[in-house]
Order: sequence, then structure tokens, then C-alpha cells
Amino acid sequence: MSITAAARGAHLPRRLIQLYAGLALYGASSALLVVAGLGLEPWGVLHQGLAERTGISIGVVSIIIGAIVLLLWIPLRQRPGLGTVSNVFAVGLAMDGTLALVPEVRGLAAQAGVMGAAIVLNGVATGLYIAARFGPGPRDGLMTGLHRRTGRSIRLVRTAIEIGVVLTGFLLGGSLGVGTVVYALAIGPLAQFFLRFFAVKDNGGTAVAAGTSEQAILPR
Repeated sequence: MSITAAARGAHLPRRLIQLYAGLALYGASSALLVVAGLGLEPWGVLHQGLAERTGISIGVVSIIIGAIVLLLWIPLRQRPGLGTVSNVFAVGLAMDGTLALVPEVRGLAAQAGVMGAAIVLNGVATGLYIAARFGPGPRDGLMTGLHRRTGRSIRLVRTAIEIGVVLTGFLLGGSLGVGTVVYALAIGPLAQFFLRFFAVKDNGGTAVAAGTSEQAILPR
């Protein structure tokens, strides 16, 4: 067994805790953005729009969309990991649970405060989830798969997907606002900071399960 494989096994309990804590916090932070009412993250706009149209809870919509996106991995020859499959269910369940517990927020100052806390919490969740190294989320796997198939840059593919998602969600009635813009600007730096903070290291200070750069992407 290699040193890296042994280190992965030794750190497995911590990595599993990080994975599921990160997914739960990601769902909770997405729910708080809904509560704030100042605009959601791109995929959240789509989920909310579909929820408004269908009458299904936003968490269940998130699960359904995640499952559909995961099916799109098949022709793209993407391989899901434990984190990928867990992402489909855990985030949506955490969203609905949080929305059931958190009361309505009124007043612009309170809404802005909840929005800011939600975005920071989302950064924490992203760092936890990615640092666990159990595979990318279904939506990010779609992005990397299309990147391989089309030869287009990750930046172009991601931008095209998220613009399409936001516009579709907005037309369906999803919440697009200042929160969407702030999220887009802040999540990258926050995720990078917390990814380094939560990185699992071996005794020599080297990150465990370094994986490929394609895994170090946001879990949407």
C-alpha cells in the first residue's frame, strides 16, 4: 500500500465527517439565501423557479435536478464518487429541513445580514466538501465532462451553463438579485480560503488525496 493510500485510510473518518458536514451546511446556506430573499446562487434560481411552477419543495427539486444531471454523466463518461451521489440527496434534504426551521426574515438590514451569513457559510461548506475529496458534485461533473467533450475551456463551459441556468430559473420565477451578484463575486475567494483551511494533511504536512484539479470545483 502506498503512503498516500495509507494516509487516506487513516483520515477516512475525518474525511467522511467533512463530506457530510459540508453537504449539510451547503444545503442550509442555500436555504438561508432563500430566506434572505435578495437573490439566490445560479442553480438555486433554477430550483426555486421550478419549485414555484410545480409546487414541489425547493429541496426536492434540487434532488430531482441533481439526479437528472447525474444521468447526463453517462454519455459524457464521467465517474461519480461517494460525494457525487451524496450531493444529490444531502443538499436538498438539508435545504428543506432548514426552511422548515428558520422563520421568515423581515427588513432590509436583517435580510442583508442573513444573506451575508449564508454566503460565508456556503464558502465554509464548499471548503469542507471539496477538501474531503470524494468526487465533484453532479453539476460540476457535467461541466468537466462537457469541457472534455467539446474542448472548450472550463471558464467558457461553466459560464455558458450558469448563464443558461440563471436565465431559465429567472423566467420560471426564481429569485435573481443582489445576492446572486454578491455570491458570484465572493464564493471563489471564500471557497479557496476554506479549502486550504480544511485540507486534510498527513504527518508530513502534505495534503491527503490531492486528486486532480478538476475535483477542486464548487459543489452545486
